[in-house]
Amino acid sequence: MSNLEVLPVGAAADAIERHLPELVQDNVASRLFAQDATLWGKDAESESAKRLAWVGLAESSRPLVAEIEDLRKSLQDKGVSRVVLCGMGGSSLAPEVICATAGVPITVLDSSQPDMVRASVQEQLDQTVVVVSSKSGGTVETDSQRRAFVDAFEKAGIDPTERIVVVTDPGSPLDEQSRKDGYRVFNADPDVGGRYSALTAFGLVPSGLAGADISTLLDEAASVTERLGADDDSNPGLRLGAAIGGTQPLRDKLVFVDAGTEAVGFGDWVEQLIAESTGKQGKGLLPVVAGQASVDTDGQTDDELVVHLTSGDPGTLSGDAVAVSGTLGATFLLWEVATAVAGRLLGINPFDQPDVESAKEAARSMLESGTGAVDDPAFTDGSIEVRASGDFLGSASTAADAIAALLREVPKDGYLAIMAYLDRIADRSLADVRQLFVRSLHRPVTFGWGPRFLHSTGQYHKGGPEFGVYLQITTEPREDLSVPGRDFTFGDFVAAQAAGDAKVLADKGRPVLRVHLTDTEQGMSDLTQAIRTATSSHAGSQGGS
Repeated sequence: MSNLEVLPVGAAADAIERHLPELVQDNVASRLFAQDATLWGKDAESESAKRLAWVGLAESSRPLVAEIEDLRKSLQDKGVSRVVLCGMGGSSLAPEVICATAGVPITVLDSSQPDMVRASVQEQLDQTVVVVSSKSGGTVETDSQRRAFVDAFEKAGIDPTERIVVVTDPGSPLDEQSRKDGYRVFNADPDVGGRYSALTAFGLVPSGLAGADISTLLDEAASVTERLGADDDSNPGLRLGAAIGGTQPLRDKLVFVDAGTEAVGFGDWVEQLIAESTGKQGKGLLPVVAGQASVDTDGQTDDELVVHLTSGDPGTLSGDAVAVSGTLGATFLLWEVATAVAGRLLGINPFDQPDVESAKEAARSMLESGTGAVDDPAFTDGSIEVRASGDFLGSASTAADAIAALLREVPKDGYLAIMAYLDRIADRSLADVRQLFVRSLHRPVTFGWGPRFLHSTGQYHKGGPEFGVYLQITTEPREDLSVPGRDFTFGDFVAAQAAGDAKVLADKGRPVLRVHLTDTEQGMSDLTQAIRTATSSHAGSQGGS
């Protein structure tokens, strides 16, 4: 059923040849599927001991299928067919991939940007069911989104308990309060971390309610469980883990290219899994989601490994690369195994995220103090306010000058991260600027929508190797939106998240350029032109094209 294949060339093939015998000899696969918490060293044992139940989800999640299908039918009988998912990181990324791949609509609200929240709340409310997903039950973004929907339902004369479904860990604050208030609650397995939760209630409830075939998804994972748990040279999980985590010298930039995969948006899911799992203790693997673009693989550098995501024959591979194919349920499990194996080879704990909380704490502090992003800009260029952490601006007096100055800070083994705190639906064209930077820098460039990337690459930015530079883009909302029952607005919140993230990066000595658009439409135009000017001049100064 799965046709799971891992085909390596170059450094990836060498890494498999080098590490696979030891992985097999150490019984890593069978120990992983026996939930052996000692695989990642003594310091990791306490965390890994409560984070390994994902290896058996293909069977343990099976009872959810009928429950979800019954609820979906009940909702459809009432004319409720639009599904909105409120969640962050591991609670939202897998359902987005599952539904896109299945071709069924779902609205994923993983933002505190007020324009995006408002659009989700106002659309077809009379036909909407909202899935509120939070493992901890205390995620501020998700709680704020929940409050907005409760308020909207009540104002529309709709009982929120009939339209909001909660997914959370048993015993969480959200679990206890939701049950008390009469909401339908699905509990996820508490021994599965968020980014490994694709086949738990977090992935299955919203996907199933939207109409995806979640039973087949579990079948696909079940069909490869025995193969992935075997201490055998042909084990694709061991092979892939060795390929991504065992190259020498380490190709620590993983460039994901859509080479014909049927799994729509899979790179965004695997980006979080790898970045948050490995980016710590000054180590890590940086996933670079390149989509179908080939510009990222032109002139491949010696610290990059190209990962071709396919649904069959990848064709001729060259350079240092690995091609991965398989059905969606199978590849979810494959990449989870491979990431756990890579963590062992890298010498890190793949189940904690020590630096994620720092940005949350900084945002809370700024929200409580009301400081947000009110520090004076270094200068203003039309609709763009420019701020910088570090002394790299020099004599820059335009946005283009400032961006060019930031590009000069990218080290030869470094990368540029673009972090856009905008409406990722309405402003999605902004993501196209990534290609301009790639062509100019000839270095890895990531693009993340804030605040969702804080639960993904945000861990790598702060805990990984110190060779990143950061371009943060924020904007004035077209119209702010209050958070019901709170003394702050969504606009206040997203500004505090952006400012808090920039502060944590700056405190760690990372170069951060912050550009704030005082008018979204004009600012987007001005910023795009500034980026074109800066990348063109940088390419010229480097002899690029």
